[in-house]
Amino acid sequence: NALDKINHSLTKLGHAVISVLPDVHEDEKKKSVGDIFSKSLAMITILVTAAYFLHITTFYFILKWTPKIVADMGFEAAAAGGVLKWANIGGVLGGITFGVLTARFGLKPLTIGILFLTTVGVAVFGRTPEDLGRMELLAAFAGFFGNAGVSGLYSIVAYSFPTHVRATGTGFVIGVGRAGAVLSPILAGVMFDAGSTLPTVALVMGSGSAMAAIVLIFLKLNDDRPADTPVTDHVNAEGMAPAASG
Repeated sequence: NALDKINHSLTKLGHAVISVLPDVHEDEKKKSVGDIFSKSLAMITILVTAAYFLHITTFYFILKWTPKIVADMGFEAAAAGGVLKWANIGGVLGGITFGVLTARFGLKPLTIGILFLTTVGVAVFGRTPEDLGRMELLAAFAGFFGNAGVSGLYSIVAYSFPTHVRATGTGFVIGVGRAGAVLSPILAGVMFDAGSTLPTVALVMGSGSAMAAIVLIFLKLNDDRPADTPVTDHVNAEGMAPAASG
């Protein structure tokens, strides 16, 4: 009953039904990481992986260093956790808002704009005065655009790879990009240990999202989804649970 099940799903998604299933040749079933580095896909793989890596480096600076930054200003640990909470709330709202905005704006320009705003949010957060309320607001601002940027990059990855290597490409991009989540807190720590001030560290770490936006400018995106179909399946707040537990 595969055909009936597929047509049922297509109908729910607003697409036309199909009369027969396509033939799948045996050689089409055997895919490897090498396929995403073929002549036609290598540059796409490099660009989207670099963009994801750079943005995640910025995003995890906010997620991992916010409590420490607030505590070092003399506030209690509970207050520091409260600021991180607002960064998480902003992230959830950012993911949801992104899903709504994709129904009205192109995926690539929308994501590029969000990434630049992430850099602004992180840089401004680094210059926040020792005012708890203002830090909560700025953390929410940075989290809002940071997670919206992650949602945008997930969507871009989905539209960058053809169907037969989409799972492989997505896994590679996210897997390599995760190195940014590891590198981010280490890099910030090295700069703090070297005597860099918070505004300087925030500006450097925030620049990752700006560089990701620049990388995306060179990406040719095949965004063939219907104009009235919002991308609402990437609302998950990237890294929020690990941040709360870690």
